[in-house]
Amino acid sequence: MEEVARRAGVSRATLYQHFDSRLDLIDAICETFAENPALLELRDLVDDPDAGRALDRTIANSVRFWASEDSVLSQIYGVAAIDAAAQSLVDRQRADRRGELERLVRNLDRAGRLQQNGRRALALLLVLTSYDSFRELRQAGLSARQVSATLQETARELILT
Repeated sequence: MEEVARRAGVSRATLYQHFDSRLDLIDAICETFAENPALLELRDLVDDPDAGRALDRTIANSVRFWASEDSVLSQIYGVAAIDAAAQSLVDRQRADRRGELERLVRNLDRAGRLQQNGRRALALLLVLTSYDSFRELRQAGLSARQVSATLQETARELILT
């Protein structure tokens, strides 16, 4: 909390007037993520009747979200192993992403576009849309646009008929 207060240019007491704990602060951060345009669009597009377009756009918006929140997420993911509040945010984010991807897999299955069973397709999508995958590809020197294109191509090859 002290580091957050310092970076925000306020006293720790001022920060505690707004947030009772680190968990409250993390929850507030989580609420701002929910308003991210890439995330809002992602929730709608998984039901796109064009299943291939839904897959491409889901991956593109996942990358767009990770890229737009990377500076905050890198800190949260970095301390998640030792901070329960950060781990709670990561767990909620993963559960939310999984739910949206399950909807996408059902859409792909209804459209007859899956080349394997839904469980395997979901597992592949979880890997392809993860923050860890995004970070690895960015650290390998790919731009966000290149990350998106690489993941979309991989998803089409591995998941779609």
